[in-house]
Amino acid sequence: QVQLVESGGGTVQPGGSLRLSCETSGITFRYYVMSWYRQAPGKEREWVAQIAGVRTTIKYTDSVQGRFTISRDNTKNTVYLQMNNLKPEDTAVYYCKAYREYGSGPDYWGQGTQVTVSS
Repeated sequence: QVQLVESGGGTVQPGGSLRLSCETSGITFRYYVMSWYRQAPGKEREWVAQIAGVRTTIKYTDSVQGRFTISRDNTKNTVYLQMNNLKPEDTAVYYCKAYREYGSGPDYWGQGTQVTVSS
């Protein structure tokens, strides 16, 4: 059974930092691209960042470039999202997603973790 479990969300003031984690089980982690998405109230889910499994190529959406850092630990089957200089517009439920880097197969999603940036 595949599981993705996010943690690390919370409430912070503008300019603060949080580190999200997404621990996986049931997949061969190093073969999967890991992504973070977020969904703000009343808005569609949007892609935030991703890190490939084999060559660890990293990409970010423009609004978080320079503030967020995605990383992975293949020994712990975990992907991280370090979020610095948080802004109120970063408030959302953050989800991680896994999909195979090569070949076909289903996407897997976590249950989400709430991030609230407010003074």
